[in-house]
Amino acid sequence: MDLGTSELFAIAAALGWASGLRLYAVVFFTGMAGFLGWIDLPPRLEVLQHPVMLAASGMMLFVEFFADKIPGVDTLWDLIHTLVRIPAGAALAAGVFGADQGTWAMAAALLGGTLAATSHVAKTTTRAAVNTSPEPFSNVAMSLLGDSAVPIALWLSWTQPEVFFTLLAVALVVMVALIWLFGKFLRQLVRRVFERSQVA
Repeated sequence: MDLGTSELFAIAAALGWASGLRLYAVVFFTGMAGFLGWIDLPPRLEVLQHPVMLAASGMMLFVEFFADKIPGVDTLWDLIHTLVRIPAGAALAAGVFGADQGTWAMAAALLGGTLAATSHVAKTTTRAAVNTSPEPFSNVAMSLLGDSAVPIALWLSWTQPEVFFTLLAVALVVMVALIWLFGKFLRQLVRRVFERSQVA
């Protein structure tokens, strides 16, 4: 498959953005697609299709799938993975271009890291706000939404890059709005809890 610069940037953007939501799903699904011959991975990403990498990412995907469904545990998981998802998203995006295209790889790394940070912060603030609800169903529904968004984004980036970029633009607007809305909500919640603790 001969991919042009726009197609490669779509793949890099998808890898970065989706890494902020479900890093292990990105690594596993991308590697499995390469392993099965559905796509030809760029040379620097071929390591993802190695059986050892597939086993490791598959195990972490399994753990994350269930951890992300438990209120409180999901927030702790997200906080821990702040140190992992963003640099991993940048590295995966850069890997699309390879070492022989240093400038493009650096641009892709910046794109991937920024998109990973945006989706990660949006996910973390949204899920933390949803966890304030006493019923568990909204939490599970939000988690399943993230589970489905990742493979769809990856598939579109390889097959319909124009559609992917359009949906990505919409997703980014929504995510920035969610960060602002739920960030404000969480700040007010923390302030009320602090004030009550002072009174007590």
